[in-house]
Amino acid sequence: MIPTVDETHDPARTCWVPGANGHSDFPIQNLPLGIFSTAGTDPHGGIAIGDHVLDLCALADAGLLNGPGLDAAKAAAAPTLNALLALGCGPRAALRTQVSALLSDAVNQPVVSPLLRRISDCTMHVPTRIGDYTDFYVGIHHATNVGKVFRPDNPLLPNYKYVPIGYHGRASSVRPSGAQVVRPAAQIKSTDMPAPVLAPTRRLDYELELGVWIGSGNTLGTPIPIDRAAEHIAGLSLLNDWSARDVQAWEYQPLGPFLAKNFLTTISPWIVTAEALAPFRTRQSSRPDGDPSPLPYLFDPADQERGALSLTLEVALASARMKADGVPPFRLSRGPASSMYWTIAQMVAHHTVGGCDLNPGDLLGTGTISAATPDGFGSLLELTRNGTLPIELPNGEQRTFLEDGDTLSLSGRLEADGFVAIGFGSCVGTVVPARAV
Repeated sequence: MIPTVDETHDPARTCWVPGANGHSDFPIQNLPLGIFSTAGTDPHGGIAIGDHVLDLCALADAGLLNGPGLDAAKAAAAPTLNALLALGCGPRAALRTQVSALLSDAVNQPVVSPLLRRISDCTMHVPTRIGDYTDFYVGIHHATNVGKVFRPDNPLLPNYKYVPIGYHGRASSVRPSGAQVVRPAAQIKSTDMPAPVLAPTRRLDYELELGVWIGSGNTLGTPIPIDRAAEHIAGLSLLNDWSARDVQAWEYQPLGPFLAKNFLTTISPWIVTAEALAPFRTRQSSRPDGDPSPLPYLFDPADQERGALSLTLEVALASARMKADGVPPFRLSRGPASSMYWTIAQMVAHHTVGGCDLNPGDLLGTGTISAATPDGFGSLLELTRNGTLPIELPNGEQRTFLEDGDTLSLSGRLEADGFVAIGFGSCVGTVVPARAV
């Protein structure tokens, strides 16, 4: 069942933590989960509130929680959130309800305040031990735009509207916001070259995506029905699937991306839970006339009614020179996340229909989310028409693809009438030069 709105989403609910009320990402209506450490402490679970982290390990020991909420907090004492996510939606929702009550009633401030840490004093970590990472391709405008680059006469293959396309990504190279992006080297072959060469990519790109965190998993051989898929989705993060386009062009046939995408994936380190997303659920966009209906295992009326999100995504770039001169980041694109041809529940149902087991803490990427118009494109490949239309930066610099020293930032904002907007926090990476090969 898709989580519903409750008292934790009340727009009138305020928080006694300084800076939490009106926070752009983490007001009390959000309460995302993450893994953090401070000087002298091992990584363990926390909840973001304003510019602070509520230490769940300390909270579990403070005698302020009970029942399933206490079970969830105790599970968060580990260096990853896998054990907490494995508990499923009930304990996770109970923890959210109890923490919301503690942070909204000032009578709790003397006891809870010592359990808060400033985010600026914390190191954030990947929130789970990711057993597997699968990247999908559900943004239809991106799929069409990229298809025009690689297959001008046949941009969208016939299976796209029947199958949620995906490929198996590299879990070991997923890193939290702030990790450096080392320019990768691999085989590159342009059309005028007789043979490939090993060289650093000259066409480094980003991809604006959402990361989907799996909660309770399924048994090998037992598919997750689409009307139960929401029970297995713990929450979302932002995700940047860094891509080397010249490498991709050479290697992608016949099995798809490999070195072009396995060198780094950046995530925002906070899991915005499925419960926090409830007010921002919206209807999935209708398919164009003439498109096939999903096969029965991919169709659920409730998912079609509430399987999409009222979410605006944004990408900004700051070059090394811009940063040195104090020039603010330049917005490359901004658009709604409403162009996903397949819902997240459809991704989960399809992933498991053959019997594949998903495990707590697994990560799914949605694929690049691009709007229908260039101001909402989710990659430089699209924005610059494969490098043929440079982007003019505010200081006169131009970009077709990313240069060393560039800092790329993703952001997302969930908004709905009558509710407090929430966000994901930072998803940032700075490109550094390739290492010797």
